[in-house]
Amino acid sequence: MAATIYYDKDANLDLLKDKTIAILGYGSQGHAQAQNLRDSGLNVIIGQRPGSPNYDLAVSHGFQPVSAAEAAKQGDLINILLPDEVQGDVYRDHIRDNLQPGNVLMCSHGFNVHFGQVVPPQGVDILLVAPKGPGHLVRSEYEAGGGVPCLIAVGEGAADDTLQLGLAYAKGIGGTRAGVIRTTISEETETDLFGEQAVLCGGVSELVKAGFDTLVEAGYQPEMAYFECMHELKLIVDLFYKGGLSYMRYSVSNTAEYGDYTRGPRVVTAETRAEMKKILAEIQKGEFAKQWLDEYRQGSKNFLARRAAERDLPIEKVGRQLRRLMSWIDAKEV
Repeated sequence: MAATIYYDKDANLDLLKDKTIAILGYGSQGHAQAQNLRDSGLNVIIGQRPGSPNYDLAVSHGFQPVSAAEAAKQGDLINILLPDEVQGDVYRDHIRDNLQPGNVLMCSHGFNVHFGQVVPPQGVDILLVAPKGPGHLVRSEYEAGGGVPCLIAVGEGAADDTLQLGLAYAKGIGGTRAGVIRTTISEETETDLFGEQAVLCGGVSELVKAGFDTLVEAGYQPEMAYFECMHELKLIVDLFYKGGLSYMRYSVSNTAEYGDYTRGPRVVTAETRAEMKKILAEIQKGEFAKQWLDEYRQGSKNFLARRAAERDLPIEKVGRQLRRLMSWIDAKEV
């Protein structure tokens, strides 16, 4: 069945003209969505903790941030754009008791709603509007007259006009310029987590590291291994982005295409695909969510130790050295 996709003509920005939109968190998505909504002529307030860099950033952008509790109290639409791992605690401590019937509680990722960390009170609808791109792109595309595609979903039992408010919100951040796809909160949450873990972050990272290690252990120069297994990945991904697998295969050599068909399935094997199904099942059952929230609430020691170790890998050290020589890229170092 074809997806339902909405565009500018399907959204009425006037539905939000007399509403106050509270953006809780002025991070990657928060700063972009807040500025886009304001530039669309809407009333936006920011909930952000004083003393944080994001508080100062909001002030520099002309906002006067208030507490999360005060923002929730003032808002008609309250969008929680805090990190997944803190949303549940902030919601219970500062937001829930300040909501009123008729408010709409929003998110841009359904993690906390889907896994029961954010449960709205009676009379408050859930609405998801999720840009499919990082905040800086949401902002830059809007400023350029375009937009980033979005997903939209409403919670179970939501009023009919909640979807219309969501489309107006999506228009306010530029999403309807590119297209807004109708989904469900469970579908958005589960597919997003799976994509991150099995392909986009977890899968690709492990593949790149394994390829680099294989070449270096075989005696090849680390610099060569870096270029072949990390640097050139962007060239291939850009071809995917423009025209899918077929365009990538059209663009590379016949030798590369033949190697793709004959060797790729030896890397992603039946065992790999079975493991992907296990990962998806863990997401669907809430096992991953519980594991991650438990890790955070116990101080994130394992998470932070792994982060530090990964930043010190040979491929990272070689990459830092090589990127300093590449004046044509905007190199970023953590």
